[in-house]
Amino acid sequence: MRPINLFFQVTVKFLFIIHLFSSGLVYAEAKQTINIAYLTQERKVPPPLSNLDAFIPNKGVLGSELAVADNNTTGQFTGQQFVLKKFIVPLDGNVVDAFNKEIDDQYPYVVVNLPADSLNKIADLPGAKQKLLFDAATIDDALRNEQCRNNVLHLLPSRAMRADALAQYMMKKRWNKWFLVVGATDEDRLFADAIRRAAKRFGMKIVEEKAWEHTYDARRTAQSDVAVFTQVDDYDVLVVADEQGQFGEYLEYRTWSARPVIGTQGLVATAWHRTHEQWGAVQIQNRFKDQAGRWMEEQDYGAYLAVRAIGEAATRTKSNDIKLLKDYIFSDAFALQGYKGNPLSFRSWDGQLRQPVLLAAPRSLVAVAPIDGFLHPKTELDTLGYDQPESTCKWSK
Repeated sequence: MRPINLFFQVTVKFLFIIHLFSSGLVYAEAKQTINIAYLTQERKVPPPLSNLDAFIPNKGVLGSELAVADNNTTGQFTGQQFVLKKFIVPLDGNVVDAFNKEIDDQYPYVVVNLPADSLNKIADLPGAKQKLLFDAATIDDALRNEQCRNNVLHLLPSRAMRADALAQYMMKKRWNKWFLVVGATDEDRLFADAIRRAAKRFGMKIVEEKAWEHTYDARRTAQSDVAVFTQVDDYDVLVVADEQGQFGEYLEYRTWSARPVIGTQGLVATAWHRTHEQWGAVQIQNRFKDQAGRWMEEQDYGAYLAVRAIGEAATRTKSNDIKLLKDYIFSDAFALQGYKGNPLSFRSWDGQLRQPVLLAAPRSLVAVAPIDGFLHPKTELDTLGYDQPESTCKWSK
């Protein structure tokens, strides 16, 4: 009986050890530390456009915190520890000084949540040349083309990707005649440029274009003025370029002709949306909401993907060396799960994360682009935005 008892005891101990590992109670000894910096700046509170949209001061940072927790869950078994240090520059502070003093020598990976001009100032610093910067906030096409930097990766879809996603769906619906309304800001004009490019690319026709120049309160005058403003020749959809949300919300149901609204309001193209629940998205939506007490916003999603990309590369390479991680991130083997059905990867020619783009109404997910039927020799994801032959990125040094 003694051999049987011994066998039984060994089996019980083995099963107990397996239970400890599966329950997370036994961890691999941490051998590698991956230091990640998160750099942002306080934002000025804008004038309220609606009581329904409260100002959110911490967009981005909570996504990075959720991602580092996910990284460390895996790191318990791979002998890796991910450390996130947040640097939030005051409104009147200098982000360049903060980078030079706090980040320069210590953090090889930096998640940047800053406007485009500040991002490039950081990327051009001598101390940033050998780092990998993850742009979690901008959507500017110029940063992916003539102003690209070889040490910057972009997590959110560009304006061109968003416009192409809308155009694909409009082509599927055969809503080919567009009325374009453009706001007064530089960002509105950039989005309008992307819309014009997408229209030309997919055979749409912009039958009318107008600039929204009213400076008075749109809420008080929308009922009458929008109807007059939209008395134009026949069109299928009204495309609005209003990134600040100054007037776009007041176009729906007030136009002279009964037409859907798309663009920056109405049906929007976005990296993330509260209505998205497919492919495991409902789990991360709930986890984030439990942590943050609010819905996940695009910048949160961008920062989450940035930290998860570092974690994925470090896990697969079993290294914290920046050269090894960068080579792996740009390789065909890299695949990042982003809760969108398809694995995400970075374009080697401009640093853009290729990904599906959500087409969402305020309370429902309408479609996910690329739309079925749009083909590409490498991946259908490259039907969105600037493909390699179109890119003007020369990897500025």
